[in-house]
Amino acid sequence: MKPEVQSLVQKARDSVQAAELLAREGFTDFCVSRAYYAMFYVAEALLLERDLSFSSHAAVIAAFGKEFARSGALDPKFHRYLIDAQDSRQVGDYGVGPAVSAAQAQKILDWARAFITAAEQFLPSS
Repeated sequence: MKPEVQSLVQKARDSVQAAELLAREGFTDFCVSRAYYAMFYVAEALLLERDLSFSSHAAVIAAFGKEFARSGALDPKFHRYLIDAQDSRQVGDYGVGPAVSAAQAQKILDWARAFITAAEQFLPSS
């Protein structure tokens, strides 16, 4: 695995830890944001492993869908998780008032953990 890819996967793990802390303290909007970013970093890492790099969230999500979901390289549910988490992050980051429920935040946090696990199993170990 390329060093840059390893760094992104570690950043994803760190984001999940931060999301867990935020969830425990009741900051569900911010939890969802960190969980989304964990998945986003994983998507970037997987694409970078294939020498693909993009400058926008939309481009990363679209390329992940093409390279990993449509091709069957990874379960397409991860592409759906990424899209749905981005939508929830938008609500959490830019909405007014408590927008994301604790149950929704927990679900997205679970998705982020599963996404990291899938990436770690997919990526070469060396």
